[in-house]
Amino acid sequence: MSSIPSRTLETEFPDLADSIRHLVQDSIQYKSDRDDYHKLDKAIRGLEERGVATDDDHFKELKTQRARLKDQLYQKAKNHSPQ
Repeated sequence: MSSIPSRTLETEFPDLADSIRHLVQDSIQYKSDRDDYHKLDKAIRGLEERGVATDDDHFKELKTQRARLKDQLYQKAKNHSPQ
């Protein structure tokens, strides 16, 4: 069975990698949210690898949480100006 690749913010948004790195270093909240995003992504990938049905309510909720968090992190990184 092949492993599903992780969706790190840096791989999802390579053009914002510098901003993401700066925010992780400068903002405890951003780092915490980024860590939560990575935990959700890992949990979702684990479920996908085990073949959980896509109509599973828990699975859908995890994916919704990940999408919301990803959008928040993206917006912060997009609006960040590295010093």
